[in-house]
Order: sequence, then C-alpha cells, then structure tokens
Amino acid sequence: MSKIERAIISVTDKTGVAEFAKELAGMGVEIISTGGTARVIRESGVEVRDVSDLTGFPEMMDGRVKTLHPKVHGGILAIRDNEEHRRQMEENGIVPIDMVVVNLYAFEKTVAKEGVTLEEAIENIDIGGPTLLRSSAKNFKYVTVVVDPADYSKVLLEMKENNGTTTLKTRFELARKVFATTSRYDGAITTYLESVEI
Repeated sequence: MSKIERAIISVTDKTGVAEFAKELAGMGVEIISTGGTARVIRESGVEVRDVSDLTGFPEMMDGRVKTLHPKVHGGILAIRDNEEHRRQMEENGIVPIDMVVVNLYAFEKTVAKEGVTLEEAIENIDIGGPTLLRSSAKNFKYVTVVVDPADYSKVLLEMKENNGTTTLKTRFELARKVFATTSRYDGAITTYLESVEI
C-alpha cells in the first residue's frame, strides 16, 4: 500500500482525536472532517478540510446527510490498481481516501436514559458512520479504518515505522473489528426496537 495521504475523521467519542489528527497532519496527511469533530481538530491548531468542501454539498437535514456521497465512497471503495476504477475517479473528480476514523452515535447510552422517546432513539441511529466503516473495512486492502480510539497509538506507530503506511495484517485486523462493532450496533438497535410498541 502507498503512503496514507488523506483521512476522513468523524467521531462521537472525541477522546484523543485532536492529538491523533495532529500526528497525522505532521506526517503530511490531509484531514477531512465533519461538524463537531472538525471544530475540535481545528481548535488544536490542525488544518481541516470540511467534507462539504470535498463533496460540493452542504451538511443537510439536521446532519442526517453529510458523508453519503460518491466523492466520499468512491474515494474509499476504489480498487487502486484497477485501471477502470482509476479512470472513473479521474473523470468524476474523486480523490482516494486512505484512512477512515469513525466511531458511532451512542445509541445504547441514549436508549438507556429514563423516559427516552422512540423519536430520540431513532435520531441516534447512525447511518453515515456505519456506511463509512463498512466501505473502508470492505476495501481494507487499500484503506486503514479505525473504529476504536484505543487503536490510535498502534496505527501511528506503524505509520512511523513504515514510511506513512500500515501493514495489510493490521488493516485486516482493524476491518474485522469494524464488522464486529457494526454487528453489535445493529444488534442493540434491533433489541431496542423489539421492545417498543407503536
């Protein structure tokens, strides 16, 4: 895999994210982000490109639509050594996204609150986050995906040791963690919805 040049970072759990972004930027990685995550990273002195600048579309519908765009998912899902994929990227102004750092809305914490309504619960079902995670985990051959802040230090160390990239073994392990996470997340949503009558 070639050097990581571009990362999307969009996290609910912001633990350590500013420091992680600062380290990435220090290695020449362009940081793309959304909303609150972009603000936290900017406040730490790191330059951030808004997702809306990448896509040409604003975040809309109360944040329901931010990253669901071909310029995001094309950049993640493209098979880098497929000539046709590269041609389509060039024709459509799609740039490769080499790293995705996402953790999900705290659905379980939301539904554990006393008196939570179905509407509140529904608004805390993450759509863009799992989609970003699944896209990048599917394409782990080319994309490093980080779903757990506990993995920040491991990823940074590996990048420093490998000229700005990660190993296939690590990318595969991180991808496996993604599918375990999204499976649990969907399970929690299913369990909650099965407990509700409308």
